[in-house]
Amino acid sequence: MPRVSNETSSRPQAAAIVSGLAPAIVGIAMISGVVNVLALTAPLFMLQVYDRVLASRSVSTLVGLAVLAAGLYAVQAVLDVIRARVLLRIGESVDTRLSGPVHDAVVRIPLETRMPGDGLQPLRDLDNVRGFLSGQGPTALFDLPWMPLYLGICFLFHVWLGVTALIGAIVLVSLAVATDAMSRGPARRTSQHAMARNALMEAARRNAEVIRAMGLGRRVAARWQSANAAYLASSRRAGDVAGGFTGVSRALRTMLQSAILAVGAYLVIEQEASAGVMIASSIMMGRALAPIDLAIASWKPFLTARQSWTRLKELLALAPEPSGVMALPKPETDLQVQSIAIVPPGGKRPTVAGVSFAVPAGGALGIIGPSGSGKSTLARALAGVWTPATGTVRLDGASFAQWDPARLGRHVGYLPQGVDLFDGTIAENIARLEPDAIPDAIVAAARTAGVHDLILRLEHGYETHVGEAGCALSAGQRQRVGLARALYGDPFLVVLDEPNANLDAEGEEAVIQAIASVRARKGIAVVVAHRPSALGAVDFVLMMDAGRAKAFGPRAEVLSRVLKPPASDSSASPSATAATARMVTPLRVIAGPLNAPEAGDPPGQDQYDAGH
Repeated sequence: MPRVSNETSSRPQAAAIVSGLAPAIVGIAMISGVVNVLALTAPLFMLQVYDRVLASRSVSTLVGLAVLAAGLYAVQAVLDVIRARVLLRIGESVDTRLSGPVHDAVVRIPLETRMPGDGLQPLRDLDNVRGFLSGQGPTALFDLPWMPLYLGICFLFHVWLGVTALIGAIVLVSLAVATDAMSRGPARRTSQHAMARNALMEAARRNAEVIRAMGLGRRVAARWQSANAAYLASSRRAGDVAGGFTGVSRALRTMLQSAILAVGAYLVIEQEASAGVMIASSIMMGRALAPIDLAIASWKPFLTARQSWTRLKELLALAPEPSGVMALPKPETDLQVQSIAIVPPGGKRPTVAGVSFAVPAGGALGIIGPSGSGKSTLARALAGVWTPATGTVRLDGASFAQWDPARLGRHVGYLPQGVDLFDGTIAENIARLEPDAIPDAIVAAARTAGVHDLILRLEHGYETHVGEAGCALSAGQRQRVGLARALYGDPFLVVLDEPNANLDAEGEEAVIQAIASVRARKGIAVVVAHRPSALGAVDFVLMMDAGRAKAFGPRAEVLSRVLKPPASDSSASPSATAATARMVTPLRVIAGPLNAPEAGDPPGQDQYDAGH
């Protein structure tokens, strides 16, 4: 059987990325080794100048040494440039390999568990990791292993020079360890305050109209200023720690170089070393301690990158790489819901539990019930937005987990309560951003949704740009374009959550006709309804109350039970009964013409249908 590769099946995980970069890391290590050996040029040149050139007063020797040193310096410069460019490309490679999974996680993970802040922290984490890998921080890590070489040469010059250099290295390494211990907490708190501050800013941006209309500007600004002050205070503490250790390390490095110079001078006075050894050992120690000094200076971005990498690994663990699944045929039989329980993101208890029903092809289900009864939660599970904690949702007997997400998406249409469109044209939004969409299919979806004429009345028609989240369109226009998007490609299952919430009478009629068209082509429509007009096109009704299914069956039968429950029937709560009764009362005026009279219709229903 053919298998389809999942859209994210090639998504690399953290361990795979590190192993994939192994050749580049080995190359950087080799380049760093050559650079550190070439770094001996300066102390050895000074040693030869002081001990040979000045003693022999040979100009030719000086010229030869200068030319040789210049050549070695040039090679070192070229290798430093190559190393910097390779590090830059390693950072880009990590970004390239992780950007897809991170984007997928930003889209998917909020559906599974709430993300801190504004939900974009993974992208910032990726930027932090790439920025550190592309900077000077990693060079310190590659240079540190060569520190024993410089210390060993100092010991070869003289034991006291080696001891002095070793003491200096131990002091600076201890300082680096202290920097890590004291910087980790402030850096983590700074990151947390930054996420909270960004979340408040994003919330203010989303609610800009409400803020302006209700005069909430000062209050919202005060909350953000408070969060920003906490972020600045935390950032200041982290900066004070990092800056303090950086200043101390530089001062210690200078002091240690002076100390080794003083020890060398003493040895020269005692005729135990030459002047060249004194100068060369000072330069050697500076080179040995430079990686530690650079590591301490780069500790704050290193900590930030390390915390970001940890969060990215945790994020990818929440969205593991899916394996390829066998391509299933187009569904055409039924929708089955088997004892599902749904826990909202960030929640611990299910808000919908024990719901089971089945709808055959060509059927339409209306979900009714009071506010907070779990209707929209159930709709999200039916559309595959939320994964049930227990139980399964099946199309033609196959659970959603057995489907490739991309292929399943072609057979599902979803219209959420709040319709946000993508920044692009109306045609692109209806076509679900399909790059080579067929114009006839776009127009067909628009006609089915009853929005074709409305689109043509716009100045640029289907090429009208809707702006961010569809802000260029009214709420009703966004609703109808979203309906056309849900119907694009004639999906087998169409889930509509309050499809007529922002619509006028013409729009409501378009919704009813759209549901009828889904049924006519043997698809399945599921409609969450607060207003009764959408129920006129359904043949099954599911009544929800307190997260549980209280009644399911043919429309007339369920509505009859709600209107006139038997005295012994306590399955529906008074709130649910009252709410649904209020919904059904105007149904006699609006609903019904799309369905023939059924057995069990409420009294007078057949006369109403015949009269209309």
